[in-house]
Formats: sequence, structure tokens, C-alpha cells
Amino acid sequence: MLTVTTMKTMSPVVAAFVLLAGQAHADTTNPVSKAIEMLSALEAKINDEGASSKKLFEEFSAWCEDTSKTLEYEIKTGKGDEADLTASIDKETSVSAALSSKIEDLSGSIATGEADLKAATTIRAKESQDFAAEEKELVEVIGMLERATAILEREMAKGGASFVQAQNAGSIVQALAAMVQASVFSSADSERLTAFVQNAQEDSELGAPDAAVYEGHSGGIIDTLEDLTAKAQGQLVEARKTETSSLHNFEMLKQSLVDQIKFDNSDMTDSKANLAASAEAKAAAEGDLAVTQKDLSADEASLASTNSDCMQKAGDYEAETKSRAEELKALAAAKAALSEMTSGAQDLSYDLNQVSFLQTSSQAEIVGSKVVRLIRDLARKQGSTALAQLASRVASSIRLGAGTSADPFEKIKGLISEMISKLESEMDADASHKAYCDKEMSESTAKKDDKTAEISKLSTKIDQMSAASAKLKEEVATLQKELADLARSQAEMDKLRNDESAAYATNKVDMEQGIEGVKVALKVLREYYASDMDHAAAEGAGAGIIGLIEVAESDFSKGLAEMNVSEETAAASYETTTKENAVTKTMKEQDVKYKSMESGKLDKAVTELTSDREGVQTELVAILDYLKELQEMCVAKPETYADRKAKRDAEIAGLKEALSILESETAFIQRSHVEVRALRGIRSHTASA
Repeated sequence: MLTVTTMKTMSPVVAAFVLLAGQAHADTTNPVSKAIEMLSALEAKINDEGASSKKLFEEFSAWCEDTSKTLEYEIKTGKGDEADLTASIDKETSVSAALSSKIEDLSGSIATGEADLKAATTIRAKESQDFAAEEKELVEVIGMLERATAILEREMAKGGASFVQAQNAGSIVQALAAMVQASVFSSADSERLTAFVQNAQEDSELGAPDAAVYEGHSGGIIDTLEDLTAKAQGQLVEARKTETSSLHNFEMLKQSLVDQIKFDNSDMTDSKANLAASAEAKAAAEGDLAVTQKDLSADEASLASTNSDCMQKAGDYEAETKSRAEELKALAAAKAALSEMTSGAQDLSYDLNQVSFLQTSSQAEIVGSKVVRLIRDLARKQGSTALAQLASRVASSIRLGAGTSADPFEKIKGLISEMISKLESEMDADASHKAYCDKEMSESTAKKDDKTAEISKLSTKIDQMSAASAKLKEEVATLQKELADLARSQAEMDKLRNDESAAYATNKVDMEQGIEGVKVALKVLREYYASDMDHAAAEGAGAGIIGLIEVAESDFSKGLAEMNVSEETAAASYETTTKENAVTKTMKEQDVKYKSMESGKLDKAVTELTSDREGVQTELVAILDYLKELQEMCVAKPETYADRKAKRDAEIAGLKEALSILESETAFIQRSHVEVRALRGIRSHTASA
């Protein structure tokens, strides 16, 4: 046994070897050394935990910072969206108010227009009724005056004495008196007729008047009747002109009111549609605002909760770090006390005879067998042929190379390290392939989705534009048909107006010529019978002829007046209709022009979009083909990447464990060699001493 005295006689170098040898087996022979080793292991564990905790805290701090930034950005964005939506709601509210006011104004305008149209129609009906009554009365007056004039002239031609004695003299006087009482004539004409009637009545009461006096009275009343007839005819013509003008003005006013009502109704329809769209947009904005405000509240609550959690975690980490530092300080103090204050006690309590020297060769075989079993178990568990072959090679190396060098496991460690490198290379290759597959699959799938969505969007646009173009073409066809009908109607109306105008020109000439002929005949007959008294016997027959000619003159004049009124009415109606047709034609032609242009633009856009869709479809087909290749290369495998990775991780971990065992045993064997050599030297030195 080596005592303290013996060790004191040793050289310092040998004493150091002895202490080193004793400390090498403290785990089995020296509890103090074991305690120091356990304290060191605990320190290492606490330091590892501190490092792990620091890493986790740093990751958590990074997460806190990223989450806070993300939430702050979302809150800022939410507040911006909230402001935009509030502005949109205010805008739509203002638009709705303006449209409601406009609709109310349009309703009032439409009601006013309809009331004006109704009033104008009522007034026109009253005017038409008054004109019909006036026309009837004037026609009757003209006929009565013409007949009275003819009778007076005829009776005058027979002689003054026969006038009062005539059978119908009383009826003439009564008729004239009725016309005077009816106030058909002006005050002057009424006075003249009244005087004539009174004279006629006095003559009938006193007897036959003197012939010269009668002729004077008769000539005056005939002139009066002719003047009245002409005035009545003038009044009739003027009344008809006034009626035509009133009718034309009414039609123009009616068309204006109808157009205004039509435009107001159209504007009201558009305003109501815009009001509904504005209300819908406002409702959508209000719904979005409610969702945005809810999300904003949730984000603000999440931010507050995240900040609170992060602050709590920071406090906990600070306390944990402080506690860990205090624990490490205590462990270091204990280990220093054991190391520095128990060396003498250890020398006295534990001598070197307790050290048992191991046979390194046997130890190498034991460790090698353990490593071989570990590798074989791993090969069997993972079903790996390569690991089974490695186990066989390791076993052969152990049998052939044990005890041949200071490191009997050098070759085995080389084999295991080589296998680990190979497995890690395969893992890297698999990981690269997996990353490539994931990247390509993700990008290709995203491209496929984008192209599919783009095709759907293009198809929708094409369908919408095609439908709009077809509708426009249908409207153009309808407008062209309406234009053709309008042109045909205008042509027929032009032909009819030309025929009417030509007939009027011819008939007017004939009527005027006939009136002139009648007047010439009357003048000739009147002058003849008035100047030539030798034909008194034929005077009665001549008066009858003159009366008939005068009736013909009246009929001709009346026909000419009616013809003029009819021509003026027809011409005015033609002009009005022609102007309306021209306006309608211009509007429809503009509609045809603009709708044809719009249809052409839509067709061009459809062609371009169709070409774009075909290009996108070609790209989609290529993407689908590439996806199919990727699926065959990346997906169609009997073993997934995750399974292969887990298997290789287990293999590498097992091999590293075996390598760790070999490393630790190699260090132990090398220390054993040093201890043996040191002890042998010490014993040799002791023996010589």
C-alpha cells in the first residue's frame, strides 16, 4: 500500500500521475470525486437549460415583436378601412338624399305636366266644340243670306209692287228680323237690317210702295246682304284658320308635354335605379364596416393580450435567469470546497490499491460486441441492409484488430463515420428533392389555380360581352326595321301630300275660274236686264236664271273656302308629321350608329379575350402536364419523404450513439494505459528505493 509518507518521497511528476490514476476511477472508488463529477454534470445541465431557455425566450421575443408589428399594421389598416367605409356611407347617404329630392321634384314635374296636359286637352275640346257651333251657325247664316239675297233680287226684278204682295214676303221679313234679334251681325249691320225690316213692315201695312222708292230700298238691302255674306264668309274662313292654328298649337303643346313627361319618367326610372344601387352600396358598406370594426376590436384586444403575455414572459425569464445564476453560483462554491478542501482526506481515506487495472483487450472486445449488437438491433428495427452489412464489418474488424494499437476502435469509428456521412448525404439529397418537389408543386398548383381563375374570368367577360353585343345587334335590327317603316311611311305621306297639293292646285284654278265665270255671267245678265226694257216679258225668267247662277256662285265660293281650309290643315299636319319623322329618324340613325359602333367594339373585345383565353388555356395545359410529371416523380412513391427522413434520423442517431460509446471507451482505455505505465514506474521506483 502506498502511504502518505511514501508519496512524499516521490518526485512531483510521479505524484501527479498517481493522483491522476486515482481520480480516473473516482466513480467507483471515491465518492468525493463522484460528487464533484455530479456537480459538474449538474452545472452542465443547468447551463444547457439556460441556453435552451435563452433560445426559447429569444424566439418568443421575436414572435412577440413580429406579432405586435403584424397586429399594429392590421389595426392601422383596419382604421383606414373604417375611415374609407365611413366616408363611403356618408357619400351614399348624400347621394341617396339628392336622388330622393330629385325623384320628388320629378314626381311634381310629372304631376304638373299631366295636369297641364289634361287642362290643355279640356280647353282644346271646348275650343273645338265652340268652333263647331260657330262654324255651323256661320254656314247657316251664309246660306240664309245668300238665299235671302237671291230672293230679293229675283223679287226686285219682278217689280216693286209685287215684292210686298209676294207670297213669301212675310217669311223674308221674319227671317231678317230673326237674324237681327240673334245679334249675328255687327251693330251697324244690325241697324241697317232693322231699318230695312221696319220699312218693309210699314210698306206692307200702308200698301204698295212707289216703284222708285222700292227699288232704292231693295238695292240698299241687297248690298247690305251681300256685304254681310262676304263678312260671314270671311268670319268663317278666319274661324277655320283660327281653329287650324289652335289645333296645331295644341298638338305642339301636347307633344311637348308628352315628351317632357316621358323624359321625366325615364329620368325618374334611372333615379330610382340609382337610388336602389346607392342604398345597396350603403348597406354593403355598413355590413363591411361592422365586420371591420369587429375585426379591429379583436385585433386591438389581441395586441393588448400579446403585449401583456410578452411582458409576463419577460419577467418570468428574468426571474428564471436570476435563479439559475444563483444556483450555478452555489454549485460552483460547493464544487470548489470539495476540490480544494478534501484532497488530504481523500489521500488518507482512499489508497491506490483500490484501483483495478482492466485488460484493455478484453474491454475492447466487450465494447465492440455492444456496438455490434446496437448496430444489428438498429438494422433489424429499421429493416436496413446497409446497417446489417455495417454490423458484420464492425464485428470482423473487432476480431481482426483488437489490441493491435492504442486505439482499437479507429477502423470501426471510421466505418461508422463513413456510414453516418452516407446517410446524411442521402438525407440531404432527399431533403433537396423534397424541397424541390414542394416548391415546384406549390408554384405549379398556384399557377394552375391562377390560370383556371383567369380562364373563368375571361369566359364570364366573353359571355357578358357576347350577350351585350347580341342585344345591341338585335336593337340595331329593330331600329333599322323601324327606320325602313318610317321611310316607307314618309314616302307614302309625301306621295299623298303631292297628290293632294296637285289636286288642290288644279281644283283651286277650276274653282276660281268658275267663280269668275259666274260673276261675269251675273254682271252681263244684270246689266242687260237693267238697261234693256224691251225684254220685260223675259225679265222673270232672267231673274230665275240669275238666282240659280247666284246660288252656284255661293256654292263655288263656299267650296273654295273649304278647299283652302282643307289644304292649309293638310299642309300643316304634313309639315308637323314630317318634322317629327325627321327628328325620330335622326335619333334612330344615331342610335343605330352608336349601337353598331358599340357592338363592333364588343365583338373586337370578345375576339381579343377569346385569343387571350386560348393562350391561357395553352399555358394551363402545359402546367397540368408538368403537374402530372411532378406527381409521378414526387408523390407516387411507396415510402414518403417523412417516413424516409424518420428512418434515417433513427439510423444516424443509433450510429452516433455507437460512435459515442466507442469514443468514451477509447478515452478510458487510453487513460488506463497511462495509469498502468505510471503505476509501474512508481512501483519500480519504490522497489529500487
